[in-house]
Order: sequence, then structure tokens, then C-alpha cells
Amino acid sequence: MREFIVEADGGSRGNPGPAGYGCVVLDAATGQTLVETYEYLGVVTNNVAEYRGLLAGLRAAHDLDPSARVHVRMDSKLVVEQMSGRWKIKHPDMKPLALEAGRVFPPGRVTYEWIPRERNKHADRLANEAMDTESSASSVRKLSAAAEKPSAAAGKPSAAAGKLSAADAEADVRAAKAVASPGWAPADMGAPATFVLLRHGETPLTPQKRFSGSGGTDPSLSEVGREQAERAAAALAGRGTIQHILASPLARTRQTAAAVADRLGIEVTVEDGLIETDFGAWEGLTFGEVRERYPEDLTTWLSDPEAEPTGGGESFAATATRIAATRDKLVAAYAGRTVLLVTHVTPIKTFVRLALGAPPESLFRMELSAASMSVVAYYADGNASVRLLNDTSHLRP
Repeated sequence: MREFIVEADGGSRGNPGPAGYGCVVLDAATGQTLVETYEYLGVVTNNVAEYRGLLAGLRAAHDLDPSARVHVRMDSKLVVEQMSGRWKIKHPDMKPLALEAGRVFPPGRVTYEWIPRERNKHADRLANEAMDTESSASSVRKLSAAAEKPSAAAGKPSAAAGKLSAADAEADVRAAKAVASPGWAPADMGAPATFVLLRHGETPLTPQKRFSGSGGTDPSLSEVGREQAERAAAALAGRGTIQHILASPLARTRQTAAAVADRLGIEVTVEDGLIETDFGAWEGLTFGEVRERYPEDLTTWLSDPEAEPTGGGESFAATATRIAATRDKLVAAYAGRTVLLVTHVTPIKTFVRLALGAPPESLFRMELSAASMSVVAYYADGNASVRLLNDTSHLRP
């Protein structure tokens, strides 16, 4: 049984905007390029263009040999995860394209792999070539005698095929050089879910640097903390970008959130997943006091993310699992929107750590001041971007 590799890409300049796709069919055994195709699509979204590229690649592989196995490689996390069945397809423009792509080959004969954009340059170049043409024409180039087998898929549209002309080859070289030029050229994934992470204002325990988690006395904001909350509220009102406000259930976060809500006229939703870590028997103690009373437990806790604070608190690993689940739920619920999450030190650091793919020990290498703001954006392909960390400029007189 023959095996093909399909590499596909799509792009939209404006999302939606002028769009096109490119795809390549390779012989899996030799790595030889058999077919490359691209098409200008008119004005559609980036995700639709990605799906159209996938569909064209699968059809081109089917034309070569309908009995083959196919391994698809794309830099669109969204398409790969949805076609692999791990993510649901909700958008009405993509559902029919995904269903059509799933029918080209029998179930089980196509596998999917996400690859970084730098490993998908061939298809990316073709997609950009399609967008550069901005015409209704499509191009299918069969680059090998092995690809001259008559089509087994009657009725499918195709374009003139044959060896590349000298002019085509020269155009390909120019396009390849353009793609290889230094610079950023990410696909436009549309508006991300943007989380503005606001740490609550000071409590009486904050300046004393005492452990203050979810298992302690649940202190309220101090006078300084209330002033910090008002300054944060004024800054956020000035930006005018917040569309929703969510807060941890603890008093200090709800009070901080209320100050912002009063300025913006937005109701606060309590989200239990944003609660601070439970520090067990260490609640209310300083770091030095914990080291004096529980030296072995503290040493273990500092070196092992699975270790719990004395007395059955929450480990950093358990916190990360909780925050990841909360993140996924909120990203799905607030796609394309800007949301203020009023929470605590450990949850905010964990959001940032997970976005960066950093190890657990990075939690000890981040500074996070009271009433500081951090920002993380989450895109449709599953990637995240840390845009801000520990900004306290709004607290200055």
C-alpha cells in the first residue's frame, strides 16, 4: 500500500480577507514531491483557508491512489486537533469542510500531526503565492512521473499538469527567498481570548509576607489594599477593553473585583477555579516561621511540585491541574473577548507558567506584587502569548 504525506497551509490577510491555500503531496518512502497545488479563495477566514488546504491535499492524494494511506502535517493546531477528534468543531463554516475532508479517505487511513510553521514552508509559500495572485485561478503541478497516474476520482476539478516551466521554477525560487526572509509571518488566528490577570490588593498579611491561601482566615483588604483596588479600577476603566469580570470566591479578590465592577458597570462572576492554593498548617505564618517549625516539609515542597504543605494543603501540581482546567473552560466560554480575572499569586503565576511551557520551579522566579496586572492571550490554534507580567504602573501617584 502506498503512503503519502500531505502538507497543507492556508492564510487570510485580514481574517476575513483575501485568502488562499497551498498543499503538497509527498511520497512517504522517498520524500519526493509528487504534487503541489494552490488556489486563491477570495475573502474568507484563516481557519476556512486552512481547511480548504487540507481538503485539496487529501483530494490530490486520492487522485494519485485512492487506496493509499495518508499522513497529514499542518501548522494549524485547530485543524489537527479537530480532525483528530480531540477538539469539537463548533463553527458553522468549518463543519461542512471537516466532514467533507473526513470522507475523502476511509476512516483510519488518515493520520494527523501538528508541526511548527518553520517546518511547513513549502505549503506556506504556495498559500502566499495564491494570495498574491488574487485571481480565481488555481494551480495543480504534478512534479513526478509517479504522479501521472490517471485520476481515480472522477468528476473532481483539476488544472493543467506537467513539468514546471522555467518561468514557474524561477517564480518558485523568488517565492522561497521571500518566505525565508527574516521577520514574523504568523497566521491571523482572529481575536484571542485575552485574560487580564489582576492580583488582589493588600491585606494585613501581605506586607508581613505571610502565607495566605484558601485555608486561612480569608482576610479582607486593608486600607492600602482598597486604595490599590481603586487605582487598578481607574486604570482599567481608562483602557476600556474589559468585557467580563470573574473573581476568586475569597473576600480580598471579590472586594478588588467589586471596585473595578463599580467603575465599569459590569457584574462580577465568582469562579471557584481561581481560588488561591491551600497552604495547610502554614497559613498565616512567615516563610521563616515555616522553616523553623517544618524544615523538612518546606525543603521537600520547594523541590517537588507534587509535595503538599504540612497538614494536607494543595500541591503546586494539583494547583496546575485545577488552573489548566479552569483556563480551558474560560477560553472556550470567552473566545475572542477580554476578561478580567481577579485572583491570587499562585494562580496567576501558574497561568503564566503554563502559557510559557516553563517548569514548575519557575513559580519561584516570578515577582508578583499586590494589585499588579499580567496579561495572557489564547489563540484558536491552542497557542498562548504572555503579553504583560507584574505591571504596577497604575499604582503610582
